Amino acid sequence: MFSLSEVRRPIKWYLFGLIAFVGIVSSLIVLIYNDHFLLGDPVHPNNDDVKYIQSARLLLNEGVLAYNTKEAPSAFIMPGLPLMLSGFMAVFGQEQGGVVAFRLFQCLLQAFCIYLIFWIGYRTFNTRAALIACTVSAFYPPDYFSSGVILSETTFRTLLLLLVCCTILAMDRDGPALYVLIGVLTAAAAYFKPHASLYPAVLLIIWLRMKLPWRTMLKYTLFIGGTYVLLLTPWWIRNWVTFHEFILFTNSGGSPFLLGTRIRWQLPPAGFFEAYPQYDPETIFQGADSTAIRKGLDILRYGFTHEPMKYLYWYTLGRWVELYFHPFYSRPFWPISRPVMDHIQVVMMYVNMAGILWAVTKNRLKLDRLLPLLLALAYFTLIYIPFVAFNRYGYPNMTLLILFGSYLIGDMISRVLRRSHLRSERKGACAS
Repeated sequence: MFSLSEVRRPIKWYLFGLIAFVGIVSSLIVLIYNDHFLLGDPVHPNNDDVKYIQSARLLLNEGVLAYNTKEAPSAFIMPGLPLMLSGFMAVFGQEQGGVVAFRLFQCLLQAFCIYLIFWIGYRTFNTRAALIACTVSAFYPPDYFSSGVILSETTFRTLLLLLVCCTILAMDRDGPALYVLIGVLTAAAAYFKPHASLYPAVLLIIWLRMKLPWRTMLKYTLFIGGTYVLLLTPWWIRNWVTFHEFILFTNSGGSPFLLGTRIRWQLPPAGFFEAYPQYDPETIFQGADSTAIRKGLDILRYGFTHEPMKYLYWYTLGRWVELYFHPFYSRPFWPISRPVMDHIQVVMMYVNMAGILWAVTKNRLKLDRLLPLLLALAYFTLIYIPFVAFNRYGYPNMTLLILFGSYLIGDMISRVLRRSHLRSERKGACAS
């Protein structure tokens, strides 16, 4: 499906060399650094990664999915990562064996992503941009950190790239199989991050631009939606049987919304607690669901009334900065320190942003070819605007941004080489 039959053999050899490099180096890094990549305390779980490990063990031993509720079942998180991690623990052991095996699996996913990055770059831009993007990704330290940390970002990035690949194919191919696959990938992504569920809306925009008949659009939508519903049904049944209520995804949705109102993790503006005496600075950011949503709406109402420009920035450009200008690199490893990576990330982002502008303006007559990348990036950026947004959530999109930056770099190299060639020809003509 994602064939590279038209690509010349030397380029394929270079690509496969990069894939092997990423697989080997990432495996060595996770084996050497091992629990250096833990963000929390395994004895007293205080971060998502160690809580996931705890949840996976409980799921394996007791058949109970719990998170932040000790041994009582909960729907606080989607079950994707605990299910996957418990599978590795069942085969390789519940202590280091299962965790190390999961990390090595993530290394394989990182290597596979290099192939997907090349395929997307090749189909969207050209061979040079694809090779540059793969090379940049092969030396991007957060990718190696992501291999070692026990979180869902590596798996989700892989699913995101597969969705983009399928979206590109959907512009050229017909038939139900492709849309069933998109439904499978969307459901799989939702089991890790439920906000991926509306990704098929990207296809609707593409279909409208392609002027597909509405009957065809309805048919494809039914293929995607039917597959998605079928695959999410076990989760809905589990929640109904366990809690006697329908829970679409999780019952913690209010927390990300409430946390998203915190500007650089600070308390609400001065005077908020005078205007809303029912809230306390010590407990304002505790709770979930309707309580958390009500708190968040009150903070926004006060903030946009008294500090409108500050809050407008936070919910527009501020979200972009928080998602993409801070690297997902919480546990640095040799030879790149966190301050160095911070500077590298900023430079990369300016190049990537310039690449988006360059691609859109230079290829304005070929906008259709850019739509899968642009729409995926837009969707997975805008979806975070109402919620908490930080580098971990922006990390999967960095690959899409790198593709644009690589196109700019490749185009600049092409122009320099072309000018150099023209100068050589002129000199040759003068000499003759």
